[in-house]
Amino acid sequence: MELIKPDIGLLIWMLFSFGIVVYVLTKFAWKPILGAIKNRERSIQKSLEAAKNAKEEMAKIEFGNERITQLAKMEKETLLKEAKELKNKIIEEAKEAAKLEAKKIVEEARKSVQHEKNLVVNEIKNQIATLSIDIAEKIIKQNLADESKQKRLIDDLVKDIDLN
Repeated sequence: MELIKPDIGLLIWMLFSFGIVVYVLTKFAWKPILGAIKNRERSIQKSLEAAKNAKEEMAKIEFGNERITQLAKMEKETLLKEAKELKNKIIEEAKEAAKLEAKKIVEEARKSVQHEKNLVVNEIKNQIATLSIDIAEKIIKQNLADESKQKRLIDDLVKDIDLN
C-alpha cells in the first residue's frame, strides 16, 4: 500500500522537483518553443494571406484574360466585317468600271459601224452615179446617133430654158 498512499515527504520532493522542471522549462524551453510556435503561426498566416492574394490576382488575371479574349473576338469580328465591306465595295467599283468600259466599247463600235456604213453608202452612191453616167452616156449615144434627133433634143432644151 505504500505505492497507493505516497508519503508527504515524497510528495513535497516530487512537487519541488516538478516546480524546478517547470521553472527550467519556462525559463529555457517555453520561450523558444512558444517563439517557434508563434513564428510558425505567423508564417502560416503569411502563407494564407499570400495564397489569398495570389487567388485574387489569379481571378483578376482570369477576368483580364476573359476581357482580352472578348475584345480580341470583337476586334476580329470588326475586322472581318470591314474586310467584307471593302471586298463588296471593290467588287461594286469593278462592276461599275466594267459597265463603263463596256458602254465605251459598245459606243466606239457603234461609231465605227456608223462610220463604215457611211463610207459604204458613199461608195455605193459613187458607184451608182458612175453607173448612171455610163448608162446615160450609152443611152444618149444611141439616141443622138441620128442628126435629126440631136436637133430635136436641142430645140426641146432651149424651149425648157425659156420657160424657166
